[in-house]
Amino acid sequence: MMAAGAVVTPYSVSPALMDVLQVTILVLVAAGATAVALTRAPVRQVVLLSGYGLLLAVLFLAFQAPDVTLSELVVGAVALPLLLLLALAKVRERRDGREK
Repeated sequence: MMAAGAVVTPYSVSPALMDVLQVTILVLVAAGATAVALTRAPVRQVVLLSGYGLLLAVLFLAFQAPDVTLSELVVGAVALPLLLLLALAKVRERRDGREK
């Protein structure tokens, strides 16, 4: 049974199935955040952070927020990890330059 005022199209998904999907994605997001926080190697942490950004984008898509999804894809899955990797490379370059 569809909620009152819900738009029904041939592509509509039942609310119960959508609830299961959203809860599943929420659990994956929680697991992803935990994995990022528990990872100690900086480069691995950045890679996991990028994957976490992708999970968040999928979550926002499941909650039917396409504008937030696109923003999260650009910022959380691409721009932030790229900036962090560049910063790590610069720090390592300076550290290696001083050791020589």
